[in-house]
Amino acid sequence: MTTLLYSHPICIEHDPGHGHPECPDRLRSVMAGLDADEFGDLERLEAPIIDFKKIELNHQASYVAEVFENVPDEGRVYLDPDTSMSPASGEASRRAAGAVCDAIDRVIAGDADNAFCAVRPPGHHAESNRAMGFCLFNSIAVGAKYAHTTLGLERVAVIDFD
Repeated sequence: MTTLLYSHPICIEHDPGHGHPECPDRLRSVMAGLDADEFGDLERLEAPIIDFKKIELNHQASYVAEVFENVPDEGRVYLDPDTSMSPASGEASRRAAGAVCDAIDRVIAGDADNAFCAVRPPGHHAESNRAMGFCLFNSIAVGAKYAHTTLGLERVAVIDFD
C-alpha cells in the first residue's frame, strides 16, 4: 500500500499569534510523530502551490483577491476574531489547498492508495466568502469540487476527524 504524505515548511510559518489554539506546534507534533520508524514507508511530497482558479472553485473570486491583497508583510491581519494571517499565510494556504488537489489527482490516477495532508492553515471551516474557524479557505471543499468538476467524480466523501 502506498500512502502519500504532503507537507511544506511554510505551513509551520503561518502564525496566528501567541497562545492561539491553532499553532505551529500542532503541525510540528504531527510531523514528529510521522518521523517514527513505522511511518518510514510514507512517500513524502512537498505540497505544491495551487492556482487561484482552483481556489475559486469553492470561493468567490472577490474573497480570494481580498485575502491575498491583505497578507501582511509583517505582523498579523485579522479576517475575523479567530482567524488571522501572518506573512507566510498566503503561500501556506495555497500549498494546503494544493496538497489536497494533488493528492486527489495521484490517488485517482492509481499512483497511491491514499494520502495524508499535514498542512496549515486548516481548511474545512471557511465559507465561500469569508474566513471562519481559523481557516482562510476551505481546502477540503476546494478538493471536493475539484474532484467533481474537473475529474468528473459523481460522489465525494469527506471525513472530518478533528
